[in-house]
Amino acid sequence: MDILRFITAGSVDDGKSTLIGRLLYDSKSIFQDQLEAIEKAGQVNGQINLALLTDGLKAEREQGITIDVAYKYFSTPKRKFIIADAPGHVQYTRNMVTGASNSDLAIILIDARKGVIEQTYRHSYIVSLLRIPYVVVCVNKMDLVDFSEEVFLNIQKQYLDFAKDLDLKSIHFLPISALNGDNVVDLSTSMPWWKGKSLLGFLEGIEIHTEEESPAPRFPVQNVIRPQTTEYHDYRGYAGQIRSGHFSVGDSITVLPSGLKSKIKAIDTYAGSLQTAFAPMSVVIRLEDEIDVSRGDMLVVTGQEPTTSQDLEAHICWMDQKPMTPGSKYLLRQTTNAVKASIRSLEYRVETSTHEKKEQSSLALNEIGKVTIRTAKPVAYDPYSKIRGTGSFILVDEGTNQTVGAGMLL
Repeated sequence: MDILRFITAGSVDDGKSTLIGRLLYDSKSIFQDQLEAIEKAGQVNGQINLALLTDGLKAEREQGITIDVAYKYFSTPKRKFIIADAPGHVQYTRNMVTGASNSDLAIILIDARKGVIEQTYRHSYIVSLLRIPYVVVCVNKMDLVDFSEEVFLNIQKQYLDFAKDLDLKSIHFLPISALNGDNVVDLSTSMPWWKGKSLLGFLEGIEIHTEEESPAPRFPVQNVIRPQTTEYHDYRGYAGQIRSGHFSVGDSITVLPSGLKSKIKAIDTYAGSLQTAFAPMSVVIRLEDEIDVSRGDMLVVTGQEPTTSQDLEAHICWMDQKPMTPGSKYLLRQTTNAVKASIRSLEYRVETSTHEKKEQSSLALNEIGKVTIRTAKPVAYDPYSKIRGTGSFILVDEGTNQTVGAGMLL
């Protein structure tokens, strides 16, 4: 079965954690000891507090909010799922960015009583920025507006009006009540006007196309394997994970950033050799020529090379208490590569709730902006919009070893 990774986002008290709890509970994906634990913890409106299934931190339980990203796993006979429950507060924007970075789909919750609000704009912008291709807008708490079709349609129109400015590939709408389970796993009898699927039915059926299916083959080298034993005296292999496309024995290869060329002699795995390997497989590639290849280099099929440059443009989400200022130096980590880099300029900051671009001299914690970066040596990359795996990076403060920024190359 394939795996669908999705993130839930929304404002505080929109019911994200309750929705995930309902998905797990109604799909019978909760262990008995978990169920007994949340039953003892208390009830909400006479029902089990399903939010406790994802709000695991003590502070989250005390405040009734989500602070950090919680990951949950469940499966049905049709598909496996990995859920990232992201916090709604603006001060946890960085948590949402990290949770959404590997997601194929985003569920954005809207309280039926409040409609589209500032946090909806913010989360939708982040989803657009991170190039999550599919968005499901769940209008929650329909039970509190008498399951009104008119309310649902008004919110749908509101959302579509502002989403015109966002590069969202596919938007779907669902009316639900997470607390009662309406249209979550099973279709609701309270909304006979709804002719679509339940949320779980939709998630099971949607076809997800990710960058791993991209035709451009990319193989960042993670390790050079040289056993130097009697049996494998001359063995030289390059281990790593194929980030996109496929590689076959006989393919002409260019090594970046050096530009050296060779051909694939063999593709090895623990289970044996292959003629062709596809993303996201982890393999060892052997070349016909003994050329200089090391960790951080990238193998690509000749004629399908990515951009190689020392001058980079990127959107970045700042994650450190200390503001980012032009001239600051960091370690840039992209794929398996690590290179010293400096921020040359901050072009603008994005006001995520209005999408306005504002000029300012620095980026504070949780702010997003466009920067130009100069690296100590050339970096091979694709735009994040085309291949996430080679278009994303983090900045690390070498003094503290903390990740201070997460970026998407343009």
